[in-house]
Amino acid sequence: MTIQFNTNTNTNGSYKLKTYFSDLITEELSRFSEHVTRIEVHLSDVNGDKDNPNYKRCLLEARIEGRKPIAVTKQADTYEKAVSGAIEKITASIDKIFGRLKNRS
Repeated sequence: MTIQFNTNTNTNGSYKLKTYFSDLITEELSRFSEHVTRIEVHLSDVNGDKDNPNYKRCLLEARIEGRKPIAVTKQADTYEKAVSGAIEKITASIDKIFGRLKNRS
């Protein structure tokens, strides 16, 4: 499973940040690693320099073998909360897809 990061101009896409979130995503989605070929992470600061709640945004897009990509978004006051929330959403979405596939068999 490849993890690709994208950030906007208001977001510091440092190596440390990417490594931390890559490890977190890899750990949380490891049970899907056979079927998920790539995860795209889009981090953005929605309000730029303004200090408003829920202005950090994480969009996760999962590329699943033989299926259309799925994407989820989470906004929070920190990147950690935004990424964690997006991971929860994408995990639930992938679980739902594979649950449907099992029911068809």
